[in-house]
Amino acid sequence: MASTVAGDVSSGASGSRPVLNLPHSPKDMGGTPSTGLSSLVWALPPVAVLAVVFLYPLALVVQQSVSPDEGGTSLAPYGDVFASASFRSALTTTVWLAVGSTVGCLVLGFVLALVIAFVPFPGGRAVAKFIDVFLSFPSFLITLALLFIYGTVGMANGVWTDVTGAADGPFHFLTTPWGVLLAEITYFTPFVMRPLLAAFSQLDTAQLEVASSLGARPARIVRQVILPEALPALAAGGSLVLVMCLNEFGIVLFTGAKGVTTLPMLVYSKAILESDYPAACVVAVVNIAISVGLYSLYRMVSRRVGA
Repeated sequence: MASTVAGDVSSGASGSRPVLNLPHSPKDMGGTPSTGLSSLVWALPPVAVLAVVFLYPLALVVQQSVSPDEGGTSLAPYGDVFASASFRSALTTTVWLAVGSTVGCLVLGFVLALVIAFVPFPGGRAVAKFIDVFLSFPSFLITLALLFIYGTVGMANGVWTDVTGAADGPFHFLTTPWGVLLAEITYFTPFVMRPLLAAFSQLDTAQLEVASSLGARPARIVRQVILPEALPALAAGGSLVLVMCLNEFGIVLFTGAKGVTTLPMLVYSKAILESDYPAACVVAVVNIAISVGLYSLYRMVSRRVGA
């Protein structure tokens, strides 16, 4: 072996350094060539689990969506659902709530991330750590907290009735679309703040010092120095929040908002309350298609950002 390696050492032009021609594959070194069989064996278990746990139920949902109650295979359930006013209303409500919540999360998350990252205050590091913990909270927990504060018999209404002597308090917005919007913004804002804080931590502070020394006001520094650096993180966080808001079920359910029916709530209503499984599966397929499209957009943005 030593003689083989020594024979592979060749000299170039006079005075040049020797070049070692190393073998390029295990086969060149006399080893066993890789056939890819071992890789295939290791890949089979997770693929099988994925197929059983996710792909098979998804296939059943798609199959049920084209299986009307009369039997056979037909796209009639799609036509019936698309023509119904309840579906169009749920789709409109889902979209405007998701877009409104995303915009609110972007604005509030950007402001809060700015304060945490660039305004020194006691406990700032602890607040930043708490954001990571907050991401693990279930959505209904935030909704219950809001109910305790702004609900019909919540703290705010209780204080109002105690002070004024009125029979009822003024805070009833939590059971309206605006209550759902507030709950979603409260819950999903940290999902925007997390990538923003990561982006701000890598921002060159010398740029801020130079801009400040040249007389730029804080608002101009934020607009011309910080915001351009934060745009990729805002895009990634906003895309993720939009996808999650489109599929949010617990917040709408726990607020008890009357007249607020989103696509997930419509699936629940059709399947559980009306036992109309083909229609429920049609709505679910539409929701999945929208979510997968937006998630692909999120992954594309995250890949460009490097998040």
